[in-house]
Amino acid sequence: MADVPIGRSRRLPPELAMLRISNARHRLPAIFGTGLLIVLALGVMIGAGIFSLAGRQAATMAGPAVIVSFLIAAVVCLLAALSYAELSSTLPTAGSVYTFAYVAFGELWAWIVGWALVLELVVAAAVVSRVWAAYFNSTLEGFDVAVPSFVAEHSSVDEGTGWIAAIVVIVLALLVMIGSKLSGRVLATIVAAKLTAVVVVIVVGARHVDKANYTPFVPDVQEGAGASGTVLQSLLGGAGDAFGYMGIFTAAGAIVFAFIGFDLIATAAEDAREPRRSVPRAMLASIGIVTVLYVAMAAVLVGLRPHSELNTGAPVSDALRAAGSGWSADVINVGALLGLTTVVLVVLIAQSRVLFAMGRDGLLPRGLARVGAGSSPSRAAALAGLAGAALALDPGTVKRADLLVLGTLFAFAFCAVGVVRLRKSQPDLERGFRVPLVPLVPILSLLATLWLSLNLTWKTWQEFGIWMVAGLVLYLVYGRRHSALGNREEPPPAPPEPLTPAVRAPGAHRAGYR
Repeated sequence: MADVPIGRSRRLPPELAMLRISNARHRLPAIFGTGLLIVLALGVMIGAGIFSLAGRQAATMAGPAVIVSFLIAAVVCLLAALSYAELSSTLPTAGSVYTFAYVAFGELWAWIVGWALVLELVVAAAVVSRVWAAYFNSTLEGFDVAVPSFVAEHSSVDEGTGWIAAIVVIVLALLVMIGSKLSGRVLATIVAAKLTAVVVVIVVGARHVDKANYTPFVPDVQEGAGASGTVLQSLLGGAGDAFGYMGIFTAAGAIVFAFIGFDLIATAAEDAREPRRSVPRAMLASIGIVTVLYVAMAAVLVGLRPHSELNTGAPVSDALRAAGSGWSADVINVGALLGLTTVVLVVLIAQSRVLFAMGRDGLLPRGLARVGAGSSPSRAAALAGLAGAALALDPGTVKRADLLVLGTLFAFAFCAVGVVRLRKSQPDLERGFRVPLVPLVPILSLLATLWLSLNLTWKTWQEFGIWMVAGLVLYLVYGRRHSALGNREEPPPAPPEPLTPAVRAPGAHRAGYR
C-alpha cells in the first residue's frame, strides 16, 4: 500500500475504501434491491414530517403557503439527491457522506461530517419516537380506549418523561439487532399499510376542504411572532418575524426534516445489490413519490381547518375529526403510528451503519464494527438504540428538531462540494450515475442548502457548534490515534466463501482488519 499522508491531509484512497468492503471480515450481506431501497426511504420519509410538522409550520410560520414550503424543500433535496446519487454510485459504502468526505477531503473532515450524521440520526430517533407516543395516545382515545393517567401524562410531544417513546426506540433497536432481512420484511409490510392510509385520507379529506381556509394564502407578517429569530432574519434586521414571504422560506428550512430519508439510503449501500445502479434510482424515485404525497396532504390539511388551529399534537387526525370525519381520523392515527414506527426503524438502521463504518475505520471503538449472528452490526445498533432512548426521555427533545435539519443540510453541502472535487481529483473513478451540468448543479445545491441553513435559529447553530466542538475533542483524544488509515493498517485477505449457503466462513462475524 502506498504511503498514507499524516495529519489534516490524511485521505482515504477510493480503492482502499472499496477494498475494506470486499476483503474485510465484517461484511454486510447484500439483500436490498431497488424496490426495497425505495421502501427503506419511504419508511423514514413519510412520518413526522407530514403527520406533525406540516400542521405546526402552517400554524406558526407559513400559513396555507406551507404548501409552497414543501415544494421549496423538495427542490433543495432533489438537488442534493443528485450529488448523493453520484457519490453513492462511486463509493457504495455504509458510511454514506462520511466515507465520501474521507475520500474527497480527508480524515478530519470525514470525522466532522460523520459526527454531524450521528447527531442528525440520534435526534431524529428521539423526536419521532415522542411524536409516536402522542399519536399512540390519540389513537387509543379515538377507539374509546381508556388511557391510564400514567400513560397519558407521558405521551405528550413536549411534556412529561418520554418513557413510552424510549421503550419504542429500544424495541425497534432490538429488531435492527436481529438482522436486516427481518427488519426489511417488517418495514415493507408497514410501509404498504401506511401508504394506503395516507392515500385514503387524502381522498376523503379533499371532500371536506373549505376553500375559505386558503385565504389569505400568505398571511401578513407578524413581527416577533416567531419563537426566536433566524440567522437570516437577524442579519436583515428582523426579530423572529413569522408569516409573510420570509415565513415560507423559514418553514421550508424546518420542512427539510420531512425529506430526510433519501440520504439514508446511502448508508445501506453495502446492504444493496448492484448499488451503483439501485441506490441512485431509489433516491430519485423516493423523492418524487413523497413530494406528490406531501403536497397533496398539506393542501388537504390547510383546507380542512384554519391554519391557526393546526398546532396540535396530532394535527391531521384532529383536523379530520373537527371536519366531522371521525373514522378517517382513526385511519390516519393508525397510519401515523405505522409511519412513525418505520421512521424510527430506518433511522436506527442508518445510525448503526454509520457507527459501523466509523468503527471499522478505527475512529470509534472497533467493537462497533462487529457483525452479529443476524448479519447486522449488533453493537452499533445497540448503541444507537440506547442513545436515542436516553434522549427521548427528555421533554425538551422536540425543541432540538432543527438540530437534525442543520446536520442534514451540513451533509448536503459536503456532498455538493464533494462531487466537484472528485470530478477533478479522481476523474477516472467508475460512476454509476453522473450529476448533469457540473459544476452548475452542485453550486446551486450548495447555495440552496446555505440559504435554508440561514433560515434556522441562532440557538440551533449554537447547539450545533457545541456538539461539533465536543466531537472534535473526541477525535483528537481517540479517533486520530486509533485511525486505521493513520496507522497504515491493511485489510486482511478476504475470508473464504462458504461451501454452502447454510455454512458461514469461520470468523466471518468478527470485526477488525488488524
